Amino acid sequence: MQLSWLDIGIFLVFVFFVVGTSLYKSRKKKETSEDYFLAGRTLFWYLIGFSLIASNISTEQFVGMSGQGAGHVGMAVASYEWIAAITLVFVAIFFLPKFLKSGIFTIPEFLEHRYNPIPRAIMAFYTVIIYVAVTIAAVLYSGGLTLHTIFGIDLTVAVWIIGIIAAFYTTYGGLRAVVWADLIQGSALIIGGALTMILGFIAVGGVSNFFQANADRLHMILPSDHVEIPWTALIVGIWIPNFYYWGLNQYIMQRTLGAKSLRQGQRGVIFAASLKLLIPFIVVFPGIMALQLYKDQLLTADQAYPLLIKNLIPAGLKGFMFAAIFGAVMSSLDSMLNSASTIFTMDLYKRHFKKDASSKSLISIGRIMTVAFVLVGCFIAPQLGNPKFKGIFHYIQDFQGYISPGILAAFVFGIIIKRAPPSAAITALILNVPVYGILHLKYFDNIVFLNKMAITFGILILAMAIVTILKPLAKPKVLPSRGGIDMKPQASVVWLGLAVIAITIALYIIFW
Repeated sequence: MQLSWLDIGIFLVFVFFVVGTSLYKSRKKKETSEDYFLAGRTLFWYLIGFSLIASNISTEQFVGMSGQGAGHVGMAVASYEWIAAITLVFVAIFFLPKFLKSGIFTIPEFLEHRYNPIPRAIMAFYTVIIYVAVTIAAVLYSGGLTLHTIFGIDLTVAVWIIGIIAAFYTTYGGLRAVVWADLIQGSALIIGGALTMILGFIAVGGVSNFFQANADRLHMILPSDHVEIPWTALIVGIWIPNFYYWGLNQYIMQRTLGAKSLRQGQRGVIFAASLKLLIPFIVVFPGIMALQLYKDQLLTADQAYPLLIKNLIPAGLKGFMFAAIFGAVMSSLDSMLNSASTIFTMDLYKRHFKKDASSKSLISIGRIMTVAFVLVGCFIAPQLGNPKFKGIFHYIQDFQGYISPGILAAFVFGIIIKRAPPSAAITALILNVPVYGILHLKYFDNIVFLNKMAITFGILILAMAIVTILKPLAKPKVLPSRGGIDMKPQASVVWLGLAVIAITIALYIIFW
């Protein structure tokens, strides 16, 4: 794709504006670890909401989810988005008050408050490994693939360009830099996605032609023998990665932990939930359009969205789309890097290596690990094009199953069952890997990975129940309180949440 000087200028202005704004907003004469890792707990709802969406919606969605739409899943892949909207409502009302009240820096830290330091260390170790080897590497790969497909940039070179720029402002400014960058980049990717969808509708001959030509791909409920998202997975399986991702995932929850108040945090989460309802229309629809328009040119499903942009975006707008795609990568990558370094610094380094570390030394370690993690991710990313991974979206979801059922079980069981001992959480976290691994043997190939997560979760809950029955705590566990946090959700938050749930149900009925 040829870029005019205007396109190149628009892209460069966008990059400098994002980096400049994030660095300016994150400047501080005297910086503490709370300032660096949690933005001083001063974030307002609109920053939280946009940052949640921008951190989530990256080329992982624009490439992976769009590819699933063009592949054999179709519109049903939107369940990840629409069920996420419902999940976010529960997170805002039930999870967030407990997290803010305890005053935690990281999600693993909550496990120490509820159990003891061992579950915290296990979760922190798991999380860092998954972030670096799976999510960071996947975002780098999908971003590099997009730039390679559209602009012909060498895949490895594209990966390193993305990694270096994201590491630069994330290392300097911490979470405050991340959320301000996400505000700009989140807006750009939504506008860019909407623009692509509109041009796609024009190319396929209008909305009615699109719905008529793709009627067989616009169903949310698929047969029970479907290889990716059968209707059975919607009952339990898909909720496990959703609750883990939106409620217990550091790189998502970190901006809510930095909320100025519970009210600001909850409103930000509900705002993000409402935006999630729009995502399938600007991500999945274009993937289906690409299949309709360029079926013979699609070598792999993951090329659907990049191919649509390459063929549909007119001269003069390529620079903006380049910037929107680049921003989508940056907004997810900066959040992952910031959160991975936060967990390593606060849950592993400070807790187990240097308990008396000063704020200055903690910030230095956080910055060093940000650079280290992006380097590892850049080396892994180019390898993810191997067909054995079945597409980047499947790769991310599948590999997270090695930790998400165990983490969710430890949190949910521990919150509900007050006498659950530390050994119950340790059992769930350790048992997750072999149980999920066994379900990946060829004998169980007929079970989709979402249902494998559900089976794993059920086994782990049973194991925790047995351990608790055999050795319960003598007294119910009382969680610490930071003070000043009202556990009762605002009535307006509850009503807004119910509205989001009602709209989600209506969308399922429409696309049944």
